[in-house]
Amino acid sequence: MKVVYVDNNATTKVDEAVFEEMRPYFCELYGNPSSMHFFGGQVQKKIDEARKRTAALLGALPEEIIFTACGTESNNAAIRSALEIFPEKRHIVTTRVEHPAVLTPCRNLSKRGYRVTELSVDGEGNLDLDELRAVVDEDTAIVSIMYANNETGVVFPIEEIGAIVKEKGAFFHTDAVQAVGKIPMNMASSTVDMLSLSGHKLHAPKGIGALYVRKGVPFRPFMVGGHQERSRRAGTENAAGIIALGKACEMAGDFLEEENTKVKALRDRLESEIVRLIPNVRVNGGGAVRLPNTTSVAFEFVEGEAILLLLNEKGICASSGSACTSGSLEPSHVLRAMGVPFTCAHGSIRFSLSRFSTDDQIDTIIRELPPVIHRLREMSPFGREFLQNK
Repeated sequence: MKVVYVDNNATTKVDEAVFEEMRPYFCELYGNPSSMHFFGGQVQKKIDEARKRTAALLGALPEEIIFTACGTESNNAAIRSALEIFPEKRHIVTTRVEHPAVLTPCRNLSKRGYRVTELSVDGEGNLDLDELRAVVDEDTAIVSIMYANNETGVVFPIEEIGAIVKEKGAFFHTDAVQAVGKIPMNMASSTVDMLSLSGHKLHAPKGIGALYVRKGVPFRPFMVGGHQERSRRAGTENAAGIIALGKACEMAGDFLEEENTKVKALRDRLESEIVRLIPNVRVNGGGAVRLPNTTSVAFEFVEGEAILLLLNEKGICASSGSACTSGSLEPSHVLRAMGVPFTCAHGSIRFSLSRFSTDDQIDTIIRELPPVIHRLREMSPFGREFLQNK
């Protein structure tokens, strides 16, 4: 069976060029980069190169990059650092549609006496910046708002948000895990203080991430012990992963135009054909600015899990939302926050493409999806009624 993989917001294929870049650092060039001898020193040089490549994709300085294990660690490190820098401040601002890597630590902190405000979104998934202005105060230590939503692809106005936060004297962190490598960024002219990214979302392996910390922004390390990462993240470096991330970031910069032309065109064709061929569907966040690779489509009168199971039988790999919440029978917290009707929220599917997606794959989805939805609606009492009255 041919695999049609359209779940790239969950994880991506490691680019073969990235794999080849990292391969020697397992069995051949395996020295510890902290060692004083030349065998470790040559690994350190490659890590330095990877830092420059990662910084270049963000429009940042190499010394502003801290390598971590993943986006989740980067998010936790940013939030905890701000609270240590401002021990007298007890307020955190985030949104109702964040990834669990931000929502969970914030909610845990609320149980420890911190005041956490979760901003709402409208029906298209957009934030109300007036609400942000109203809630950020002198007690706010950090505002953590994602760059782009992992389920709908909705992009937030990060620079405007950062300007508001700066006026109030708080730190601004953005979880940019889904956005890095898909849309251009320039931290040199940005209002962002800290930014999280993850390698496995941009064709590097799992287990490597980074945290951008603007030069001059004070930082307290989450991981303490050794002197690695200029004493900002202790632990022997994941040299092969770091080198892979650097190569992946370099390649992501080269493919940015393709992401926003070819990949976007594939996404748009898939979306428009689904809407044309299948009645009673809605594109979640379709009226907002979105990532070029992501579409979340809601099908009334069917269950998302059933759609995924039948698509899986056809070799089509999609998702109902965040991989970190898969297995839950509850509708997505993102779609609930957007006010998506219950009958739609339960039948929402996310298709997320990459530069490896093809026209043939899109054709396969367009061919196989309509009969799947029709079959499931025939099996549902509400669906049968809808088909009879159509």
